Amino acid sequence: MSSWKLVKLNFGHSPAHFGELGIGIEETSERVRSDSLFSAWVSIYARLLGQEAVESLLQRFHQSPPVRISSTFIYREEAEHTIYYLPRPLKFPINYPKDDLEFFKTYKKLNFLPLEVWQRWYQTEGFAESDARELIAETTGKSQGLLRKAGAFDYKNTFKIGQLPKIAVDRITRATNLYHTGFVQFETEKNRSGLYFLLYFPNSEQQLEHNLRAALNLLGEEGLGGERSSGAGRFEVEWLELPLIWQKVVNFSEQPVYHCLISLFWDDDASNLKQLITNESSYDIQERGGWIASSERQLRRQFVRMFAEGSVFPTNPQGKLADVTPKGFTIHRVYRSGIGLSLPIKVNEPPRRQERQG
Repeated sequence: MSSWKLVKLNFGHSPAHFGELGIGIEETSERVRSDSLFSAWVSIYARLLGQEAVESLLQRFHQSPPVRISSTFIYREEAEHTIYYLPRPLKFPINYPKDDLEFFKTYKKLNFLPLEVWQRWYQTEGFAESDARELIAETTGKSQGLLRKAGAFDYKNTFKIGQLPKIAVDRITRATNLYHTGFVQFETEKNRSGLYFLLYFPNSEQQLEHNLRAALNLLGEEGLGGERSSGAGRFEVEWLELPLIWQKVVNFSEQPVYHCLISLFWDDDASNLKQLITNESSYDIQERGGWIASSERQLRRQFVRMFAEGSVFPTNPQGKLADVTPKGFTIHRVYRSGIGLSLPIKVNEPPRRQERQG
């Protein structure tokens, strides 16, 4: 029997550095994508349970993934409920008007939507006239409607990004060099925030779930992201059953159903891609790189291009592990997860203009 889990990562007062390809060490993302989470998790899994256990697990991902992992997204604790932010699909919601000139720029800034709004726009009532009026009001000032009450305009209030000075010491000359590193700090006071992600188990596997939880707890002690030697990226784990609103979201089945990625996705099978990439698709591409965490030497993984979160396809994207082993590296194979996890949505029918297409 299949099951879903919701996992919260509470960073407390611990800052974090989440690097992205091309942004430099002076900057940081506010979240971790599914491939980076997968790599960190598998690495700590190997340390906890041994090389044989992790190789056996990876082999299962090649055949039939025992679990699918979303990217991390921000949650925010309110007085009586939690706001979960999700990437806005790259298709316009149900009932979205053709005449959007007065509010389109404000709409486009909503890269992440509160789950309450996401569900209404893409699974139930759709975009309402009141939404258009509120977006217009937000464009010219500050709105006071349902979108604001749901937290649609508060995403950037859940975290702060800054820089901290660091000193590098040359191992040979002992010369010092001052540099700055970007860190993200999640809100810890009035409305505590952090990261969450979803897990989908096609079949119930208590032992695998136990092992993953143990590895994730260890990862929380050691830290996620960069600058871990400075104590960055440490978190506490909450492993939860899906709340009722999430159960409704993942079980949505009203036809016709499209599929919105909440993870990165990669596939090199031309026949699969032909079914996915059609006139009904809307997608964005993300180039992925990075370094090998398990190597004593500084070695770059091979670059790979993946479909990004928010991409929309007419069929369910499955995905694969991408082999990104550097040339000449023979200790073990290195993989980046392109295994997809998506949520069902409805979109405007017939298709109107697409927001973005890669």
